[in-house]
Amino acid sequence: MKATTLEIDDILERYPKQPQHLISLLQDVQAEYKYISPEHLALICDHVGVPLTQAWAVATFYKSFSLEPRGEHEIKVCLGTTCHLKGGGRLVEACERDLAVARGHTTEDLRFTLDTVKCVGACALAPVVMIDEDYLGAASIPSLQKRLEKL
Repeated sequence: MKATTLEIDDILERYPKQPQHLISLLQDVQAEYKYISPEHLALICDHVGVPLTQAWAVATFYKSFSLEPRGEHEIKVCLGTTCHLKGGGRLVEACERDLAVARGHTTEDLRFTLDTVKCVGACALAPVVMIDEDYLGAASIPSLQKRLEKL
């Protein structure tokens, strides 16, 4: 969590108590806390007046939402056709080995979350790894390890 984390009440106060604000609230809580806890989901539901099952359905439908804690840094390895052919799979395996985490999961210290994606739209730079919002093009295991060591 960031040192300047907003309180959930501050986020809720930004929105009227209407169901159409469900997704916006989920987005803001996800952005602030890196995931949506069961407690926060319940508070959001109470605020906008929707059943918990509806909010849960929305939160599990969209890949941008997580109901489990996410790492401080998100690593997304592209496994689109071009990236896969140029070694994307080996990059994922190196991350799993070096960080001791399986794809789709977060390290125990909550520093990194490792995911794979189907395409990041940067095929000319293949293989590509996104670390937070930064692209690492023509990625190799040594260049990826070096970038992660800086974090």
